[in-house]
Amino acid sequence: MTYRVCFVCTGNICRSPMAEVVFRARVAEAGLDGLVEVDSAGTGGWHEGDGADPRTVAVLEENGYDVGHTARQFQPSWFSRLDLVVALDAGHLRALRRIAPTEHDARKVRLLRSYDPAAGDDLDVPDPYYGGADGFEECLEMVEGASAGLLAAVREDVEGRVA
Repeated sequence: MTYRVCFVCTGNICRSPMAEVVFRARVAEAGLDGLVEVDSAGTGGWHEGDGADPRTVAVLEENGYDVGHTARQFQPSWFSRLDLVVALDAGHLRALRRIAPTEHDARKVRLLRSYDPAAGDDLDVPDPYYGGADGFEECLEMVEGASAGLLAAVREDVEGRVA
């Protein structure tokens, strides 16, 4: 049975596609790519059908990641097929929990940086959209920093299903 993870930011062109690409690479490295499905979406549909922001693509490619992405808007009906919905900041967390059809679905929503012990109390990944390249590099560092802890949690859930 496939374990499904969806990363969510505002427009699905900067942070969430970056998290999707990085986490998909970690899943593949861990040999879980046949068991874990990774995607992303935005809380809004402003960029539906667009590719990832060119600065997102550039920082990912510079760091050895393959990028192929089309933006889309998160739909409440998706909760029923998802195991984990990973929000990139507290605003996304609130918005997703607000549209969750059930309390069980609302509990599926977590902040990405909650999986990074080094994050401390600052669990938001700042939106790099209105800044320069350094904001995208910082975003990648935060995403990569949280990916190991997220992978460990997902692996535990996947192994719990198989056991």
